[in-house]
Amino acid sequence: MAGVAWVTMTSDSIATESPIDAEPVIAAGPEVSYTPQERESPGEERLLFHVPDRRNEKLQTLVAAINRDVSLHQLWRSANVNAVDRSNMSDHGPVHIRIVANIALKLIRLLMQAGLEPAVVKDYGLTNEDAEVIVVLGAALHDVGMSIHRHEHETYSLMLGAPKARDLLANVYQEPTLTVMVSETLHAVIAHRSDERTYTIEASAVKVGDALDMTQGRSRIPFELGAVNIHSLSAAAVERVIIRRGEEKPIRIEAILNNSAGLFQLDELLRPKIASSIIAGLVEVEARIEGENEKRLLPLYNL
Repeated sequence: MAGVAWVTMTSDSIATESPIDAEPVIAAGPEVSYTPQERESPGEERLLFHVPDRRNEKLQTLVAAINRDVSLHQLWRSANVNAVDRSNMSDHGPVHIRIVANIALKLIRLLMQAGLEPAVVKDYGLTNEDAEVIVVLGAALHDVGMSIHRHEHETYSLMLGAPKARDLLANVYQEPTLTVMVSETLHAVIAHRSDERTYTIEASAVKVGDALDMTQGRSRIPFELGAVNIHSLSAAAVERVIIRRGEEKPIRIEAILNNSAGLFQLDELLRPKIASSIIAGLVEVEARIEGENEKRLLPLYNL
């Protein structure tokens, strides 16, 4: 991938990790920390949508509106009916949405801390706080179209997301800014497709954030139901993903694997999304296998 520092490391070249990196998290850092068990037994409180708002009042208002929106919550659950129950795919429901929102928000903040100007600031004279709203709402709506069908779900997400975005932002913005914010959010929704070009760093954060929800917890249900395929196997091979500020680039992504099957997640899912974003030159990626031996992912069987 042009412009991306992309390194694959084996177990004999692992550097010593700090205590925070060693925690069993999906995305590590001061703001993003989810254990795999959260997918296994999500209580009502855990199903609440939340992100670190950093006193961004507009983001606070949006999150409150999202948590009040019963129909949006049902769209997330219905997306999982089609994805998990009917298609034996990985999680596309409420937990996935919340994880992506938190990862995407972390990514956009790392980019802004590095001095990058969000498109909504550059093109419309709005603020970094508005860019955060776009990223979080884009993440919240990016997979709602899965409730209709897996195929072309990004387009269906636009159909369902357009009125939903306008309703959720109605108490935050007035026209014509409201229309700007809805349009920018919908760009993030449609551009999370691997083959869709992104125009903004806001949309890029959502796109890459979606791909970074790749750990073993995401494929637990289809895997246990017998959906043994490269998607479930490769996700089971990813122990955790660490996101932090890079030494040479604004974003550093570390994927900790227990089996080389996890490289599929990086090469076939993460790499294309980074490549079609506009932040490809701003990300460094490292994958490494922990331990002396790879974990067996499939039981022995007789033909």
